[in-house]
Amino acid sequence: MPAVRSRLPIAARQAPSFEAALGDHGVALRRTRTTTLQINVGKVCNQACHHCHVEAGPRRTETMSRAVAERVIELLAASPAVTTLDITGGAPELNPQFRWLVDQARALGRHVIDRCNLTILFEPGMADLAAFLADREVEIIASLPCYSERNVDEQRGHGVFDKSIAALRALNALGYGTGARTLNLVYNPNGAFLPPAQAALEVTYKDELARNFGVAFDHLFTITNLPIARYADYLDAQGKYDAYMGLLVSHLNLATVPGLMCRALVSVGWDGQVYDCDFNQMLELPLPTARTIFELASLDLDDQPIATASHCFGCTAGSGSSCGGSLA
Repeated sequence: MPAVRSRLPIAARQAPSFEAALGDHGVALRRTRTTTLQINVGKVCNQACHHCHVEAGPRRTETMSRAVAERVIELLAASPAVTTLDITGGAPELNPQFRWLVDQARALGRHVIDRCNLTILFEPGMADLAAFLADREVEIIASLPCYSERNVDEQRGHGVFDKSIAALRALNALGYGTGARTLNLVYNPNGAFLPPAQAALEVTYKDELARNFGVAFDHLFTITNLPIARYADYLDAQGKYDAYMGLLVSHLNLATVPGLMCRALVSVGWDGQVYDCDFNQMLELPLPTARTIFELASLDLDDQPIATASHCFGCTAGSGSSCGGSLA
């Protein structure tokens, strides 16, 4: 029999408590030293993917201002333990402050990551983007949810796969993924299931992309789809939301907790609001100790509490999930 869809809206359903689940095992989630500052510079994107937890798209208008960008760099300079600036969106490259942020962070000696959707390289005004990133030694983490055209286009839109392959080839020509500069890919499931084993899938990705398209990359990150925003709506429409949440809860893996990204990462929204992670940002669950970057003197938040909710089961299910892939 098909699954029966709940009559209650998602927000009104009884959500399992992540904090209580950890407490049952005597585990307390606290911050360690902050080493990564992740900034979402806006929700404007040239794509509108079905799984997007940011709900980004071409019609969104939210974008980080110069004033917020300047405060981000001030905080970065005041926080020497933070070695990485991780820039995301939307398509972060569409933000007018993007290249300024990259240059300022590199001038401070920090590693910079650009979370790129690949097709942005072919948008108007982006002809020199790949060369800009290469010149600054920016690490690229690129979304490619599968090595087959059908699955990618189903999730991200018609023609996205072909453009993504063309972009990867252009990046390879600049030394990305071939030993000179770092190019990592991101896989996320196109259904209501957990990602497969990251190491094994990476081998398959590398073989398929090299053999069929002559494309190389460094590492594959598997990321679990969290049941929030656009993906939660998709699950609910399919009558699979409750079953998927049950899957995440039943696969809680305590071995993933020490490596959770919220422990060593601070997430800043386009408007300067501060969060424990990008997912909390989308749910507007603020950092327990501050609301905006203008309230912080530095990013030294050792041993501070972390805001959690039921979506956190997604990061601890199975092999775990973070912005850097699986955790266990």
